[in-house]
Amino acid sequence: MDAKDILGLPKTAHPLSQEKKSRPPKESQRKPDGISREVYALIGGVPPLMPAVETSQLKKRPPTDEKITWQWLPFTSSARKDNLQLYHWVRVVNGVPPTGDYSFAKYNKSVDVVKYTDDEYEKYLTDPIWTKEETDQLFDMCQRFDLRFIVIADRFPSSRTVEELKDRYYSVSRAILMARAASPADVSGHPIVKEPYKVAQERERKRALSMVLSQTKHQERKDAEVLAEAKRIAEARMVARSAKELELPVTLNDGLENNERALVPGETVSPSSNSQFPSGTVAPSTLMAENASTLGSLKMLRVYLRTYALDQMIQAASSSAGLRTIKRVEQSLQELGVNLKPRVPTKAVCSHHLELRKEILTLLNLQKQLQYKEAEGSSYRDSPYETPGTPKDRTFVPDSMSFGGDVLGDNIGNYIYSCIVCLLICFSAFYFYFFIFCFLFFVCSESISSTF
Repeated sequence: MDAKDILGLPKTAHPLSQEKKSRPPKESQRKPDGISREVYALIGGVPPLMPAVETSQLKKRPPTDEKITWQWLPFTSSARKDNLQLYHWVRVVNGVPPTGDYSFAKYNKSVDVVKYTDDEYEKYLTDPIWTKEETDQLFDMCQRFDLRFIVIADRFPSSRTVEELKDRYYSVSRAILMARAASPADVSGHPIVKEPYKVAQERERKRALSMVLSQTKHQERKDAEVLAEAKRIAEARMVARSAKELELPVTLNDGLENNERALVPGETVSPSSNSQFPSGTVAPSTLMAENASTLGSLKMLRVYLRTYALDQMIQAASSSAGLRTIKRVEQSLQELGVNLKPRVPTKAVCSHHLELRKEILTLLNLQKQLQYKEAEGSSYRDSPYETPGTPKDRTFVPDSMSFGGDVLGDNIGNYIYSCIVCLLICFSAFYFYFFIFCFLFFVCSESISSTF
């Protein structure tokens, strides 16, 4: 009996709606030795050792009218001056050998060393440190070794440093080029004339390089710390410089003037009330720091749209305000008929737009502060601690020493009374349970004695 017999279903097999498609058998590839199973699964097989060649190229046959042979033929190279004749295999088509210079002769490059005459040397190149024989020998070796001054200094007969050899060669070449030119402008673009060799700078560079290569790990860490500190100082100076160069829409003095305008003339504020501003108020120093940081980031961009700068300044000015306050500022702008973004974003328009937003935000903050003060005053007026002679419009400040003395005495009396009641209840419960225990003990002892 199966499930169909229990459910009373016929045992006829349902024909399949779609026949299963036969899949082609996969070609099994054996994993080569020396490669793990995970790596072999990632590469998807053994990579080819050589680039694959298309089969069309293999089947392509050369033209039937060309007969190609390889022959052992002699050749000469223009790069050699001794006319040496060598042999190599050459591809010959239809019995005609290739003509022309050796194909690798074009890679034989040589340096064009300036040549001078005796008259030019006596007129332009005389130097008390160098003799004519040493100068001639230097230029011959420069032509021979292709300006490899390390090799030249190693094979130079007299003891000369690499810097001295370079200085002599480039100074002579520069003097000859300038003497042979019709005007200085003709050779002003030449590399030797445009960038003269500086011996002192080269020696200082090598000395600094030797110091860097001979540093220890501790010195490298100290240098890295110094560079990081210098980078931090440079960024701070850049931010300060950008804040000075760009005109700030709202400066520190403007923030102070807004705070002064917020106070009603003749009103006195207690020192304790200065620290109880509502959460929406922002200190001028905070606004100044935010504006300076925003201007510094804009200065680093170098090129930016004025509308993008205005959006960044608005975000910086409204960063301390909540979403409800920002919506109220936008609602106030719409009531005044001012667009949320200026249509003509000139420098003056953006400055006035940002200043208007600042003034609206200051107004909303002052309204919050006024509501806060009114609520505080109403709470003082509704306070029950008043004397018969105290007017309603004045706040009664109770004495901190005598405040709550009667209430404190009542609380102590209630506490003592509750303690005594608890002790009585505990003693009564103890005696009650002790009496029950004694009674049960007496009954049990009587029953035991009666049985024995």
